[in-house]
Amino acid sequence: MKIGVLALQGAVREHIRHIELSGHEGIAVKKVEQLDEIDGLILPGGESTTLRRLMDLYGFKEKLQQSDLPIFGTCAGLIVLAKDVEGETGYLKKLDITVERNSFGRQVDSFEAELDIKGIAEDIEGVFIRAPHIANVEEGVEILSTVGDKIVAVKQGKYLGVSFHPELTDDYRVTQYFIDHMVK
Repeated sequence: MKIGVLALQGAVREHIRHIELSGHEGIAVKKVEQLDEIDGLILPGGESTTLRRLMDLYGFKEKLQQSDLPIFGTCAGLIVLAKDVEGETGYLKKLDITVERNSFGRQVDSFEAELDIKGIAEDIEGVFIRAPHIANVEEGVEILSTVGDKIVAVKQGKYLGVSFHPELTDDYRVTQYFIDHMVK
């Protein structure tokens, strides 16, 4: 299968590496037309306001809102997928969740944690960098993992969202899960 990584910002190469380790072809998606050539899409982390502006500029928002392409969002990608973001309107509104930005603190408060992610493994390393958390989930959204009392991983239909950066580790099981369970 061909899995795209939106290549407007973020750890694109690292996501492509995880896709390839999962046994699939990874493609850096730079043009909206490329969405028709892939089976699933990863929205990488970065700065969510910048990501949204670039998605608007290059025409990705409208195409993705109308698409039923399976999507995996990490960190800022999770924010972009959310129906609501505390204090503002959601963007793609693919996941029926409310997200709170930077809820674990500033850059200096970044951390790593071992996560038990339902359906994947009990020992997934999560890298949290100015990470959001999922403040609320609506019916139909399955909570996959938490850190303390904060939700950090969910799935709903063809959509997977995580607060952390799995691509910054050598463990590609979260990407493999997305491909095996959402993209198929």
